[in-house]
Amino acid sequence: MDKIFEQLDGLLDRYDELQELMSDPEVLADTKRYLALSKEEGSMREVVAAYRQYKQVKSDIDEADEMLRESHDPDMEELAKEDLAELRPQVGQLEDRIKILMLPKDPNDDKNIIMEIRGAAGGDEASLFAADLLSMYMKYAEKQGWTTEIIDENPTEVGGYKEVSVLIQGDSVYSKLKYENGAHRVQRVPVTESAGRVHTSTATVGVMPEYDEVDLEIDPKDIRTDVYRSSGAGGQHINKTSSAVRMTHLPTGIVVTMQDQRSQQQNREKAMQILRARVYDFYESQNASEYAEQRKTAIGSGDRSERIRTYNYPQNRVTDHRIGLTLNKLDRIMNGELDDIIAALIVQDQTAKLESIND
Repeated sequence: MDKIFEQLDGLLDRYDELQELMSDPEVLADTKRYLALSKEEGSMREVVAAYRQYKQVKSDIDEADEMLRESHDPDMEELAKEDLAELRPQVGQLEDRIKILMLPKDPNDDKNIIMEIRGAAGGDEASLFAADLLSMYMKYAEKQGWTTEIIDENPTEVGGYKEVSVLIQGDSVYSKLKYENGAHRVQRVPVTESAGRVHTSTATVGVMPEYDEVDLEIDPKDIRTDVYRSSGAGGQHINKTSSAVRMTHLPTGIVVTMQDQRSQQQNREKAMQILRARVYDFYESQNASEYAEQRKTAIGSGDRSERIRTYNYPQNRVTDHRIGLTLNKLDRIMNGELDDIIAALIVQDQTAKLESIND
């Protein structure tokens, strides 16, 4: 902990400096600077509070020890013993908490996300499962106070999705949903199955941070844009105008097609939004693969081809294979009650990072 304490002392000094700066009239008049300082202060607040509590507990223990050594009053000695019995366990608890708070932060944790869900193996049943996953995540988002917007969809005739993209915005969305990346497997009797046999199907989920131009700059020369007439439902407007947009990022070969919006400009904006997220995800995945080769994390690589979870309807059971967690409440989970799974994944991730630091 000595190395961490050295960092914490410097952190305390910086935190005090930030609070002084944020009360400076010149800083208050500069909105951009004030917001940047406020964000930095906010990111440090929790660990500073924990460290100050730790220092207070250590100081109280020293006082109680001194009282126990020097006092000849039985009542005072008993009081000191009671204080120590209460205070000493707090030291280890606070040290563990501080270690977790001092772990390197994922720079994307506070970002919104674009989530892409695709029906994979299983035909119509896979597309219906993709729709069920979309519903589950949208209900979870609602419980978190987040907002959702479907920005691209390719529905199937049976009411499912070949693929669907949803923008989820709110407080620290990526920090909670980044673990959903991967292949999700369902075991149930399809509505189309007359014999009542259980089938296995899969859908894949991709979670990408939402980036704007400030975060990720893509050279316009690297993008080829084609426009054409939209197809499908939509009436005369769709048939008469070249409003659909296809954007190709030439260095990676990533293609985004958008025709859901009414105007070409709206389709361009949405296509660029998704393209930026996919391009970043492409490069980030390469970095993650390099890292995974050096050290396997406890919750896996997060690759979309990796089977991460099974939803067993006959037994009302959900199993997350990365951490060996099984919950017999599939009905509630599909209703958006994902907190138990996500909390367990976060704890496992933190534990793996702590172990890697101690290795």
